[in-house]
Amino acid sequence: MRRALALVALVTLLPATSASAADLEGLLDRSREASYSAEQVISCTTPDGVRDAVVSLEQVGGELQVSGEVEVSSGSGGWALVRGGSVVNSASVETGTHEANPTYQVDDGAEHPFLDREAARYRLYVGDVLRGELVVDGETGALLSVVTYNADGEAYCERRFIEFDPTTPDVVTPAVAVDDAALEPSRDTRAFPETLGTFQRLDIYEDGDGLVFAYYSDGFFSFAVFETPSVVELTDPGSLTLGDNAYSRSFAPGQVTYSWETRDGGMALVGDLPPDMHPEVLDGLSQPFSPGILQRVWRNLFG
Repeated sequence: MRRALALVALVTLLPATSASAADLEGLLDRSREASYSAEQVISCTTPDGVRDAVVSLEQVGGELQVSGEVEVSSGSGGWALVRGGSVVNSASVETGTHEANPTYQVDDGAEHPFLDREAARYRLYVGDVLRGELVVDGETGALLSVVTYNADGEAYCERRFIEFDPTTPDVVTPAVAVDDAALEPSRDTRAFPETLGTFQRLDIYEDGDGLVFAYYSDGFFSFAVFETPSVVELTDPGSLTLGDNAYSRSFAPGQVTYSWETRDGGMALVGDLPPDMHPEVLDGLSQPFSPGILQRVWRNLFG
């Protein structure tokens, strides 16, 4: 039976690993600990059209609560697995000693007032290619704006505050209650190369239902790859064809999800990386497989 499986990334505002500039690393650490309330607009120009949303944020001492039209991801450090509309498993992915290779060069920053507040703008480059722009609040260290770019210089996603209150809100209760015990670290690396392009594998987890996933980062962008016993079904998907391989694809504000069938079940990729990075990453994973009629009958009967 083809079991529907929704893969949702819990929202964070910045990557789990920071870029290579020491001063910027300190600012990003501050942003994780900042306390505030905010309204955020997310708008992404994707190959399948514009995806946008408005979300409300509250953060106290590293605990973040998000509410709004959609659930989004942006350089996540936490992942949740959702089946039948209920969160059943989750994990907070920590890089530990497995830091991604320093891919990005960060400029020295410049004054950049935002929402009538003192702020600084930092730009992240790979060689001469602009990949990210962060606006950091001078008082609290909160990230007021994040823009990510395609390799051609066109903006891919923008996340910016339209309202910001630096007053510490009441104690924040995470928006989704989950059971961390259902996910365990895994040593099963068969489906997950150590590197995918410039991305480094950081952690692998598995659950009792046969799902295994690995988390990758290049120091700024990030994604998770899931190996599942059955095919991951997306709602109203588009598609991407690379050579002879076809993938189902769905864009949401700040997030892309790919799904494909394999010889042993299914795979999915969920992340925040711009579209020009997708082909190299997908090419390094197990390729899509179209089973014959007998195999399809067997899978439909027995999963």
